Amino acid sequence: MARDMTPVLKRCRSLDLDPVYLGIDKKSKRNARTGKKLSEYGSQLREKQKAKFIYGVLEKPFRNYFARAQKLKYGTTGDNLMILLELRLDNVLFRLGFARTRKEARQIVDHKHVLVNGKCVNIPSYQMKAGDTIEIKEKFKGAQRYKDILEVTGARLVPAWLEADQESLSGTVKEIPSRAEIDVPVNDVLIVELYSK
Repeated sequence: MARDMTPVLKRCRSLDLDPVYLGIDKKSKRNARTGKKLSEYGSQLREKQKAKFIYGVLEKPFRNYFARAQKLKYGTTGDNLMILLELRLDNVLFRLGFARTRKEARQIVDHKHVLVNGKCVNIPSYQMKAGDTIEIKEKFKGAQRYKDILEVTGARLVPAWLEADQESLSGTVKEIPSRAEIDVPVNDVLIVELYSK
């Protein structure tokens, strides 16, 4: 499996991104980029790299998400792309507060700790739908790992489109999120422009 081994905070600095969006509390030392103005293509590319980095998606799957977003009948392509990325199983797990970061959520899914609608799913990119229920398997619920995770994520705000039950480590996708409900600092219009060339 291809992995990006670049240090996370270094990557955040290069993309001018606050690590908080990745679930990391550390402050990235901002280095003021003086006198270096990005070209139109440069800013489009940066937005695409930002989205890929935040959601942990590689180029080919990202391109596939874009193709699917174009085919959807409702909404704009940019909005649809962000909604598809937001509805990934690993991201939903992170949003519910059952993982500190999206990478940890991906690992939890890979290790078969998660049930979706009562069935074990170990595919991080699994697309969630409205009404889907998600829970941690019974045998892992008492594990120290999840106690530690909830200690860190307990105060994190769960988005309105999700419903989380911290006690039973379960949650529900109440509805498909709108673009306004996705608080990721990515300008999806620039991504659409980049792929439309």
